This record gives sequence, C-alpha cells and structure tokens, in this order.
Amino acid sequence: MVGRRRRMPVLAGGVAGLLCAATVSGVAGATAAGAAASGRTPLAGSMITAAALQHPKGAVAGSAAVDFEVVLKLRNAAAAQALVAAVSTPGSASYRHYLTAAQWEARFSPAAAEVSSVRSWLASEGFKVGATSADRITISASGTAAQVEKAFGTTLGMYKVNGHVVRLASHQMSVPSAVAGSVVGALGINQNVATPAAASSRAVSARPASGGGVVFPPAPAAFITAPPCGQYFGQNFTTTQPAFGMGYPATVPNQVCGYKPPQFRSAYNVGSNYTGKGVTVAIIDAYGSATIQSDSARYFAMNDPGNPFSNAHFTQRLSAPFQNQTLCDASSWLVEQAIDVQAVHSMAPNAHILYVGAKDCINGLFNSMQDVIDHHLANIVTNSWGDDAGDLLDDQATKTAFDNLFLLADSTGMTVQFSSGDNGDNFNLFGFSSPDFPAVSPLVTAVGGTSLKIGKNGQQTGQLGWATGHSFKCTANVVGGVPGCTKSTVGTWLPVTYDGGSGGFTSYDFLQPAYQKGVVPNSLALRNAALTGSSLMRVIPDISMDADPSTGFLIGLHQTFPNGVAKYSQTRYGGTSLASPLLAGVIADADQAAGASMGLINPAIYGLHGNASAIDDILPGGKVGMFRRDFANQILAPNTKGFLDQFREVTYEGVITYCDETGNCATRPNTLSTAPGYDSMTGLGSIGPSFVADLAH
Repeated sequence: MVGRRRRMPVLAGGVAGLLCAATVSGVAGATAAGAAASGRTPLAGSMITAAALQHPKGAVAGSAAVDFEVVLKLRNAAAAQALVAAVSTPGSASYRHYLTAAQWEARFSPAAAEVSSVRSWLASEGFKVGATSADRITISASGTAAQVEKAFGTTLGMYKVNGHVVRLASHQMSVPSAVAGSVVGALGINQNVATPAAASSRAVSARPASGGGVVFPPAPAAFITAPPCGQYFGQNFTTTQPAFGMGYPATVPNQVCGYKPPQFRSAYNVGSNYTGKGVTVAIIDAYGSATIQSDSARYFAMNDPGNPFSNAHFTQRLSAPFQNQTLCDASSWLVEQAIDVQAVHSMAPNAHILYVGAKDCINGLFNSMQDVIDHHLANIVTNSWGDDAGDLLDDQATKTAFDNLFLLADSTGMTVQFSSGDNGDNFNLFGFSSPDFPAVSPLVTAVGGTSLKIGKNGQQTGQLGWATGHSFKCTANVVGGVPGCTKSTVGTWLPVTYDGGSGGFTSYDFLQPAYQKGVVPNSLALRNAALTGSSLMRVIPDISMDADPSTGFLIGLHQTFPNGVAKYSQTRYGGTSLASPLLAGVIADADQAAGASMGLINPAIYGLHGNASAIDDILPGGKVGMFRRDFANQILAPNTKGFLDQFREVTYEGVITYCDETGNCATRPNTLSTAPGYDSMTGLGSIGPSFVADLAH
C-alpha cells in the first residue's frame, strides 16, 4: 500500500538554477570521511539537502549536549504495510479488524537481540543510553557533539533554515557494519523545527506563567479582529475606494468576525445525531497553557452554552519541563492549543479530549506521538503542525521513525491527521516546491483548507479553495511600514502578493498509495517526473475544511496586551491548524455512528469520490474578493497607529515570490488550483451532508 522512492540527487544552485532546472534544491554531494572506511556502512537517506546547508552559521562545540533517538528497522515492514491496507480498505475481509499494540509489536517490532546489540554499541561509544520505547522502534541516547561525530562518522554544524538556526550533520552519516542491519538512522541529530499552522500569531516578551508545578510559556501577544466584520459571510460589505480593479467587483464582503461552534456544526451538517460520545480525540502540540481549561469553559458558556466544555472531560498530558522555548516560539503554540481544543469540542461536543503538550517543537513532538500511539490513548489524533517542505528536507530517520508509528496506529485502529500547511507548495519559503512532512506520509490524512461561506441561518452558501493574495492600501499612517508604500503612493492599492493558502504538492519520496489510483490525475502524480521518473507519486492534501483566516474561527484565550496585562479575550484565527481539528471532531462523530474506530480513513474517503452528498467538490469560483481591516500595530511595528486595509483575492492563482537572505528573489505562478474532482489545493474537496453516515457505513 505504501511505497517510498530512494531520494534522487537533483541539481543544486541558487534561485535561478532552481527555476531553470527544477523546483527542488540539490542534495549535498559530500560523503562522510569515515563512511567508506573498513567496517562501516553509510546510512541511506541521512544526507542533508543542499538547500538546508546554504546558510552556515558556525560550528557546533564538541562539548555541546546532543539528545537523539536511534531508529531501528521493523521486521518485515512490507507485511506491516499490507496489514494497514487490509484493515483500512472497505470490502477487505479484514476491514476494521484491528490488532492490539502488543500483537503488532510481536509481529513487526525489532527483535530483542537487535535492540540489545544497538544499546551495547551506543554504550561503547560513551553515550548515556536511555529507555527503549515500548514499541522497540527507538532507543533514546545522549552525549556530546564530539561523541556523535565519532560514532556516526560525520561533522555537525549550525545552519539557518527557514528563519531558524538549527544543528545539522554536514555529511552523510554511517554506523559500524555490525549494527547497520538494524539501524535506520538517528532522529534528532539533525534538528527539524516543526511550526504550528495557525495564522497571525506572534511571540511576546513576558515572564512565564506557572501553575500546578509546570512553568508555562507566556500568553501570546494580543491579536484582535478589527471592524468591519460580519457575524456571517456577506452580512456587510465594503466598497473599495479607489476601486481595486483587476476585474474584481468594487463592492465585496467584509471578513467574518469569527464563526462560532453552532455555525460550523450547521454548515457541515454534524452534531445533531452524533456528538462523538464515547470517543477520545488526542491533540498533540508543543507546550501548553495554564488557562486553557478555564478559557475554554468561558468560551463555550459565552458562544455555545448548550454544549458546556465540561462534556469534553478534558485532560492534559504535559511533558514538562518545557525546552527550547525561544527556538520554538513557545507562545505561538498556545494559540494553536486554543484553536485545536475548541474546534474539536465544537464539532464533537461529547467527545473526550486529551491534550498532549510536547516538551518542545523538535524531538518532543515525536516523543509525545509515540506515547499516545504506543499506549493507544485515543481513537483519533490530530496534529496542526509539520516540517515545512519536509518531504525534501527531512532525513530518512525522521520519516521512518514517524512512519513506523503510523503503521502501528493504523493497524490498531487509530486515525492520525495532520494539517497540510499554510504556504501552498512552500515556494514562498524556500524557492522550491515541496509538501510538508508528516502530512505527506501516505499513512496519515493530510487536511487542506477552504474558504467557507456560512449564511445568516447557518447554511453553507459556498466554499472555495483557500489561497489568498492580498493587496495593502497605502495610507499616510503606514508609509514606510509596508513595502512600496511611500508618500507618492498614498491612496493607492499596492501590488498583490501571496498571503497563504492550503498546503499541497506532489511528493518526491513517497509512491502513490493504492487509494489514490484512478482518483488523483496523472498530471499531478507525475508533476515531478523530471526528477522521479515515470512512477506515480503521492499528492496532498487528501480532504479539506475551513482554513481561511478571513472566514476563520472565533476562539477564546488569554492574550498579552500592549500594557503587559494578560487577560481572556476572543479573536479570530484560521489556517489548516483549524481544518485538522474540525475534521477530527467530524471523525469522532463517525466513530460513534459506526460503533467502531475508523482507523486510517484515506481508503474509505477516496472510495466516496464522486458521491456528491458525501464529498463537496470544491470548484473554481471566479474573481472573488474580500475586504479585511487590521489594527496596524498588530501587523506592522508595535508603535504603528491606525488601521491597515487589505483587498483579499480569494483562490489566488497569481505569482508567488521567494527572496533569499541576500535579497535575491524569484517569482513563479502559484502551482496549486481547484478543479473538478481531485485537485492539489483541496484534495477530494470538503465534507458533504452525508459524509458521517457514509463513512461510518
């Protein structure tokens, strides 16, 4: 069911080279000095792409501490993949006949002798050897950078990748041949900074809050929705002055103030017959908020009093003490937590919610995922984070470690979802196109985004693919604060730029899973054929829900205001951070309806392709505009006064620009678009009125 291609070496170079030759960056060609030495075996897939190594920021001190997980190979991984296909494909004799975790581990986990051999090698290299995971997939270890370089035959350096300075191995890694048959690689030597897919969050300097023995990150900087906005889509309109033009109407709907839970349930036709009762949804994020429970109780009392938050039987599982808070922008994850918790409860008001707060956004998320899956703590796991362009940038150890967990989850009847990302194909971030990982794994459901129109009476009045281009209006109060806004351009609309949109693209690494065959157009599955050959490849997203922040979700949380006071407030957020927990709540309803866990839903939902009642096919909508106004000090410099106006092009298909650290820029049209049937912006589409019943059938 699941295949992976060996990563192909591709052309390296600057932005111009990327555009001329391919949309991906090169793989570093250097080989570790000791890899070819007698008695050592290179670790396939441990070579870091040239794109990640373009901006070196210095060496790693030999005494620096390094925590990592050695990733072990499964016994008969092909059989584990075949089992997933059998238990998740409707019509199979084994459909929904899941194993227990113990049964799966007995068949597929590494043998005890292999674990013992690898632990002995780690100890011989001077590492402090920690626990072997319950699934025997990973072994924790720690030591110095010098010990890592010697043991894995590599060198370590610091590099700037997507705005973060991280530690990476500069050369391919290797291990002694005696253990090479058991080892995939090491997770955590190469640092990947996962980012939440929430719109408009920003860190703030404040003292950490504490409670219950846990020191929490400070409340995020306040983001407050500015008027005008509508309580529903199209409640009020703005006539742009001067007219925005470019074929768009002069009078357009204002942004929504933030949809409330009853509006989402009504628009998606869920929550009346089934409410997720008896189902547990796990939410995995980094960190946690000291006030999430009281904030959510207050939020639902104000906005959905018929479904009090107490019905969620909310519990938290926090991996304290929290680490790497500066690198991970810890406060931004508190916004993510509020979106996830409140969105799940909105769509499944009687489902149990388990919030799992990882120690950080690096290895911690994997550790928390492993804890939830190994101990089968939930029926559904929603993740609103990912490694930007991770399909190309993440090493093989990272991918294999997560995929092994997903094999276990799918085989034991757990549904695992990931937000597909908020930057389309990631060209705006890196200058090449690549989907996010883990969303691109065929073993999980990648949830993309739409712009959802909800009318006055809660009815869905339309849905478009989420990709937004925005044009700022140059006004006197923002001169110099917005590129191109000068005294001579005051009163004009500035050139349109890409703001964000549903994550999606074609994998370079994962073969097309069986469930996508005959549904995903070959033109999409072969989009990278110049590099991957004639093999059909995995494409994401799989399915979509509302994500456009201008048609977003009203949430309630503590925010830190400019006077330094943190207090409860309500505001609107979006992103595929919203789409994944919305869908998780819907799947909880389907679990209740079926009286059983859905497990990996992908084969079943692709089987609903063409069923117009179950799947809402998202089609092109023409030139649709929206008007959005923000408080300028929340978007620009903190001392900026007044408002910042935007004209927003919905389902933007214009150009996207990437600029590197040197100011060298490249421009290219958006590669994602909506179309009849499966498309690379919204996948199959969104859920239709009979989705829950048809999926549960």
